[in-house]
Amino acid sequence: MPEPSRSKELPASLLTNPAMIEACRVRDFGRIFQLVKTRAGIYPSMIARRCDLTPSRVGEVTAGRRQLLHMDVIERISDGLCIPGHMLGLARRGWESPQGLTVTPRGPVETPPGDEPLAAGLPGADVDGILALAAEHDLSPSMLDALHSSIADYWRRDDEHGGETLRPAVVGQLRYVVNLLKEQRPTPMRDGLHSIAAELARLTGWTYFDARQYNQARAYFTEALGLAKAIDDRQFAANVLACMSLQATYQDKPGDALALVTAAEDQARGAGGTPRVLAMLAMREAFAHATLGNHSATHSAISEAHTCFSRISADDPDPAWVAYFDEPKLIVDTGIAHGRLGEAAFAEPLIADALRRERRSNHRGRAFHAIWLARTQLQRGKLDEACHTAMDALVPAAAVCSQRLVGHLREFYEQLEPLRREPAAVAFEARLRELLPRQISGSPRP
Repeated sequence: MPEPSRSKELPASLLTNPAMIEACRVRDFGRIFQLVKTRAGIYPSMIARRCDLTPSRVGEVTAGRRQLLHMDVIERISDGLCIPGHMLGLARRGWESPQGLTVTPRGPVETPPGDEPLAAGLPGADVDGILALAAEHDLSPSMLDALHSSIADYWRRDDEHGGETLRPAVVGQLRYVVNLLKEQRPTPMRDGLHSIAAELARLTGWTYFDARQYNQARAYFTEALGLAKAIDDRQFAANVLACMSLQATYQDKPGDALALVTAAEDQARGAGGTPRVLAMLAMREAFAHATLGNHSATHSAISEAHTCFSRISADDPDPAWVAYFDEPKLIVDTGIAHGRLGEAAFAEPLIADALRRERRSNHRGRAFHAIWLARTQLQRGKLDEACHTAMDALVPAAAVCSQRLVGHLREFYEQLEPLRREPAAVAFEARLRELLPRQISGSPRP
């Protein structure tokens, strides 16, 4: 990003103000916007324009009626208001580096006594060099099977623990496979490597999406699309586009979500997508329509998903990556789509039924679905049930590293604000602070 003009910089007195430092530390953007207005004369309309936000959203945040949790929005605020990245828990922003900085070459550094240089001809100890050594053998179909098995294991561990700790291993394996693609190989082997690399890139993108680091997620999803395109795997390309559609719903971009999932459905149908794949995509389309608030289109997409699912046969050549979309997943996603529309009476029994059938080892899925069930119960005025259900989500939530999951918990916590003094809400907050104290440290207190 180019260096901002001096006229856009915040006064040093504001950036060093203890109130501003603390507001940035806990990402209290309502307080930040108030301080920017009173201390720097930057009014809400100007904040909205600089940060690519709507004036109404800036007003809601300033009034304390809404929080900003999405990483790309936080980055836009840092860049738009010239708040140094470290103050908001971000990496150093591009505009913070002085322009025209040159580095003067230095002379050779003498080797300290006792530190012998590497013997000539030995590769360096960098990761790429090590992986290149590992690649110096012929590939076999059994090796490709082993790589596919490791991906299945990564997904299982992602469900149980979240993707944050897995990411270095996944990225390392992605680099390894891409390195193998640099060599000439028979077409079946090369296509197999492209398929594995595409799956690893999608998984990496998913781990960033789950961490709410949306720019990085989009970069890896795009890489996965390119790898799938190289072997004309349009069903997998549809899967990646569906992931990007889901991410767009989290970024409050329902129009993009609908465009992406529509493209995904076109890809899948053109490739003779299986009924299970088409059912999964129809449900993602329902999510996009529900986020747009389009009731009839949402109901139509839900109906299409169930119709496609009813056509599933044991003989279908389903790709491995869609096996997760079973009957409980269809049911819970149907409930969530109704929940997104505010149709809590339809949503509650569906989500409750699916939750009873959820695998115990799928900690993140159980936590997500319990939170959705709690939200629908709260919409129906069932405060005690909602708080009890939400407490059931806390133990699996504490076992998983997922900022996306934390965001859902915070939203439910904020919805309790008018009822915060009720005994059930008090009990839930106490349990929340016991199990996940850091995740809600910036949330409002009664």
